[in-house]
Amino acid sequence: MNYEIKNNDIILEQPDFDLDETLDCGQAFRWEKIPSSHGCTYSGYFLDKPLKISQDNGIFVFHDTTEDDFLNIWCDYFDFSTDYRKIKEILSQDETLKKACEFAGGIRLLRQDSWECLCSFIISQNNNIPRIKGIISRLCEHYGHFPTAAEMAAETVESLGYLRAGFRAKYLVDASGKTASGEIDLNAVSKLPLEDAQKTLMQIKGVGPKVAQCVLLFGMHHTDAFPVDVWIKRVMTEYYPDELPDCAKGIEGIAQQYLFHYIRNLEK
Repeated sequence: MNYEIKNNDIILEQPDFDLDETLDCGQAFRWEKIPSSHGCTYSGYFLDKPLKISQDNGIFVFHDTTEDDFLNIWCDYFDFSTDYRKIKEILSQDETLKKACEFAGGIRLLRQDSWECLCSFIISQNNNIPRIKGIISRLCEHYGHFPTAAEMAAETVESLGYLRAGFRAKYLVDASGKTASGEIDLNAVSKLPLEDAQKTLMQIKGVGPKVAQCVLLFGMHHTDAFPVDVWIKRVMTEYYPDELPDCAKGIEGIAQQYLFHYIRNLEK
């Protein structure tokens, strides 16, 4: 990995990575694009660790970041240990996936916290990104950080009224109670085979197949998870009426991200 320390910043040269494609594609909801003199700049959080990161082509600036945080937090979060160029070569054996990889080749799967990810995708149901971000922001403002399941265990639908989350509040209450009590052990779930992990997550009220698959992919790095929404349904109907090609086996979730970005923008 090619990086240098300059003043209080980490300067990284990183191929196969794009901030817009990675941070603004619906994986995570605590990042905001902010004005800057760089090509683009985002400000956000992981596990309540703040970061401002900028991009100028293939050069990235981790502003006011220690080398220790860069190596032990952010390299893992942005999945820098995974060779996405090799993954794209494998997926490009299929013509449609090749086009998708070429269109949005800078997408990376973020390695998010499983509890935060679970809450985020419960909130995302029948919702749009600005409202999702607003609910999560109000939750964090209330606690001063993203609360743990234990901190939220005593919440009720009424006490969560300030979130203005609607029907989703009762699902957050159920998720908090079951996770805090150990009835649902997210760390243990992450180690289960995909089908068993999905079934376990779906014991939480309001968690259906799509939310479970999103949590498995984005919060537990189950790269074989394959969330299906209206855009992916269109892809599967038009290009893969039977199933994804063999080249996507084991990395269906990464293929999903390339396909999602590709088809959504193709139809604009």
